[in-house]
Amino acid sequence: MKITQRNKKIFEIKERDGKARVGILHTRKGDVMTPFFMPVATKATGKHLSSKDFEEMGCDAVISNSFILSLSPGAEFIKKLGGVGKFMNFGGVNVTDSGGFQMYSDKFYKRSNDEGAWFSNPMNGDEIFMTPEKNMAMQLAIGADIAMCLDRMPLIEDDKHEIEEAVRKTTLWARRCKDEQTRLQKRIPKGKRQILLGITQGGIHDKLRKQSASELKNLDFDGYAIGGLALGEEKKDEYRMIKIHKSIIGEDKITYLMGVGHPVELVEAISMGVDMFDSRFPTQTARHGMLLTSKGKLRIDKSEYRFDLRPIDENCDCKVCKNYSRAYVRYQLSQKEGVGYHLASYHNIYFLIRLVENARQAIKARKFEQFKKKIILAYKE
Repeated sequence: MKITQRNKKIFEIKERDGKARVGILHTRKGDVMTPFFMPVATKATGKHLSSKDFEEMGCDAVISNSFILSLSPGAEFIKKLGGVGKFMNFGGVNVTDSGGFQMYSDKFYKRSNDEGAWFSNPMNGDEIFMTPEKNMAMQLAIGADIAMCLDRMPLIEDDKHEIEEAVRKTTLWARRCKDEQTRLQKRIPKGKRQILLGITQGGIHDKLRKQSASELKNLDFDGYAIGGLALGEEKKDEYRMIKIHKSIIGEDKITYLMGVGHPVELVEAISMGVDMFDSRFPTQTARHGMLLTSKGKLRIDKSEYRFDLRPIDENCDCKVCKNYSRAYVRYQLSQKEGVGYHLASYHNIYFLIRLVENARQAIKARKFEQFKKKIILAYKE
């Protein structure tokens, strides 16, 4: 990540190949080349991965969950320690989600109205009322370089009326998030301000997705995220929603597709002009023995790899592939050893960071379609 003086525009497009583009996202901590993939660091750490692991991989940004961190160790605690970047000793860009995703979990979410949402603290059972205003103060206290609006995230199985309500509340809360963040940052120089992204909802309903994108576009956020996808819907529906979002939001703002980490979904979304990604997919699947390679998925728990001395991926230069065999990683995972989870997770995250980096190079060379076809072919089920 190159640290530079932030330009007037938050996001600039530098190269195009069809709708796929390479850009620069200017943040108060420095510039990030897009598209990019963010590892999930919910509690200011990855699953079995440290901040130094992320930096070693060449990771420019990570995403944490501000709501989870507010429960423990607390937003004010993190603020006293200099913000989440210093707390976790990560030199890249820190992004925080609002906690809207927790509305997808019965463990956390209880109910909501126009004023905000009620959550249950899983640590002690206390009820927490979160408003857009409290959420913005929380994300500023934590020290996020990029914050997300508090959105009402519906379940994939919710009926159309419930999703309509989610869209209505998302717009209502987004307006309040922007107003409050602007108020809280009015004395901060522009180049030092936190970036705020609005999140569109609408499930897989064309009309509702258009409505959400149109309403949020009118609020003129720094950029826009596509929420409520990659939750089990058919891929054709997911891709249709991305196209709708892009057709309304336009090209001049950064587009973030939340929760997507499968290689095919990544290249498909990049081909539609998506710039920013995050997902639990690479570490979650790694812990269950599914590894990502240049030739497709590798189920390392299969018996055929018990004595296999080859690296996970002969085309990968990560420290795992350079130093450990399939047999070793397989054995450690089978024994549920922490080192097995670490090695498998490290490789998968490294693979996705390199995948998106290679996508950028392919766009610059005007060869993205060939690159995309190669990935789709490798991961053909």
